[in-house]
Amino acid sequence: MITSKAHAIVPNKTLVYCSEANPAGFDPNRATSGVEYSASAETIYNRLVDFERGTTKLIPALAERWEISPDGRIYTFILRRGVKFHTTPWFKPTREFNADDVLFTFERMRNPQMPFRRAYPVEFPYWSYTNFSKLIIKIEALDSHTVRFILSSANAPFLVNLTDPSASVLSAEYAAQLLKAGKASEINWKPVGTGPFIFQKYVKDATIRFKGNPEYWKPNDVQLSHLIFTITPDTPY
Repeated sequence: MITSKAHAIVPNKTLVYCSEANPAGFDPNRATSGVEYSASAETIYNRLVDFERGTTKLIPALAERWEISPDGRIYTFILRRGVKFHTTPWFKPTREFNADDVLFTFERMRNPQMPFRRAYPVEFPYWSYTNFSKLIIKIEALDSHTVRFILSSANAPFLVNLTDPSASVLSAEYAAQLLKAGKASEINWKPVGTGPFIFQKYVKDATIRFKGNPEYWKPNDVQLSHLIFTITPDTPY
């Protein structure tokens, strides 16, 4: 049985997908359209929880399991171990996914004074739309693989909202590298995630190229060695 720590044998297959527009970037937290969702969140990244394919059943993703306090205000997520961030020409991770990445991702959206947010000041529409801006009052790491969200009140759709592409988890280590180099905005154009495909190259009005991730924590989900988005904007009649 292949585990998340092994290299999967990725089938030598290529899929060409027709995309109707150029993405505004590959930063899933600020994505607002289906183009960005398909070109980033669903290929490059993962979320804490997800839907079982073809259903509305919640299933574990980067979080193996979670606990909810009796009053519905505290959600404790136990994170999956052995998940690796992509190795790319612009980033070589030195550690696996952990609580720091969850804290970075959500604090970046929650706290306008966060150093990375100040270096790369963008808006996060879904954060406001879900009312997370008022709902989430504190996020804390209990240890390297346990994260707690404290809410201002019980919120029935909280877990469902965490499945949204805009709640995809980014690498804190990569963000720190970009911040130190004074290149925070590159997180939007040189993405690094934990998902089934690794970003390779984007050519405006032409293509987006990905390769299958041989270290994906769900190896059976990687059935392509290459994924190519061919960008074909509508031509006016």
